[in-house]
Amino acid sequence: MTKQIRFLILFIILGLAGWTWMTNPIRLGLDLQGGSRLILEAKDTEDHKVTEDNVLGVLAVIRNRIDKLGVSEPIIRTKGRNQIVVELPGIKDPDRAIRLIGETALLEFIEAEWAPERVNELSKEEFITLFGTEATVEKFEIKDDNGTITSKRTIILKTTALTGKDLKFAGPNSSQYGDPIVDIEFNAEGAKGFQNVTSRSVGKPLAIVLDGNIISAPNVNEPISGGRAQISGGFSLIEMKDLVIKLNAGALPVPVEIISNKTVGPTLGKNSIEKSKKAGIIGFSLVCVFMLIMYKVPGIVACAALIIYLFLSLTCLKLFQATLTLPGIAGLILTIGMAVDANVIIFERIKEEKRTGQSLASAINQGFSQAFVTILDANITTLMAAGVLFGLGTGSIKGFAFTLSIGILVSMLTAIFVTRLFLESIIKFSLPRKGNLFKA
Repeated sequence: MTKQIRFLILFIILGLAGWTWMTNPIRLGLDLQGGSRLILEAKDTEDHKVTEDNVLGVLAVIRNRIDKLGVSEPIIRTKGRNQIVVELPGIKDPDRAIRLIGETALLEFIEAEWAPERVNELSKEEFITLFGTEATVEKFEIKDDNGTITSKRTIILKTTALTGKDLKFAGPNSSQYGDPIVDIEFNAEGAKGFQNVTSRSVGKPLAIVLDGNIISAPNVNEPISGGRAQISGGFSLIEMKDLVIKLNAGALPVPVEIISNKTVGPTLGKNSIEKSKKAGIIGFSLVCVFMLIMYKVPGIVACAALIIYLFLSLTCLKLFQATLTLPGIAGLILTIGMAVDANVIIFERIKEEKRTGQSLASAINQGFSQAFVTILDANITTLMAAGVLFGLGTGSIKGFAFTLSIGILVSMLTAIFVTRLFLESIIKFSLPRKGNLFKA
């Protein structure tokens, strides 16, 4: 392959990298841009004991809710037997995220009727005779479309007719007055059940209960067929959106409790980025100074290849939409030294070839060929270690392993391809006549 073709390939690679750099942002992890880290614990109930399936079910529901919340690159994983760790980088409203994640979102449609006067004066036997053994008395606040409480009434909750499991879809909408409401559609079985319960409840209220709280109790004027209905309750826009998310994602299979809630401020993340930049600049500068002192002109070539290496490594992180964390930056800085290490091996092999009396062009060719096997072996063993870290590690350990792997692969490209191309170009322009490139 001629040098012209190799330069063309290099320019195409750099061009594509530049386009990727401009069109894709680097995603920063929780420790760099701030956010929230929650630890949730699944709890046993009288009806259900926490099992591995329960925990995985909770994890799936939480993931669905967070995906719809629009958090970039959340980390959601199990911890131990009954805990789940949730990391939300860049979250602007942690309280909302906590409410969205931790609430059960159990939606119930309960047959009901308005309580008669002096219901509290009824004996237990009289109450059971009138309303049944499962009936309970609840206070219900009636709100207007703005969410203002206009009155309070007492309602008798009787039998749960439908739950959120019978829903097919929930979506945001607005009333004729522009107030947020939720459109719901039942599945086939739920539509049939909804028609039956509205037929039995004509002239009576049908209580809509979310997580034990009555959010609405409209009077049923006629049987409702078709499996469609609306939920209103003086919601704010955010409350309406969150309700839609929770209903579509499903209810948590078991209750969860947030046992740890840590918020990382963006200021701390900014300080970490600034310190990482300083560490990277110092490390890069020291490596370049060492190469310039040891190898002069070839050292300049190695530094130029190192700049390309950094550019391509960061581009790969953008291309793969990887989340850059503080350990990831450490892995990237580490690979700066590893990247130039390949150049040191190559340059020393070239010196050895020159000692045998070969020309500079021949020594460069032999040096790269002989050094390639050594570089390949060393990098493959490091890649294997990084693969183990990525496979068995979690969270930030995966970030370190990923950036380390990217750095190793890109360093091989720049050390073997870019450095050789630059050295051969220097020979072509007869720069070696002004001095010996590699002193034996």
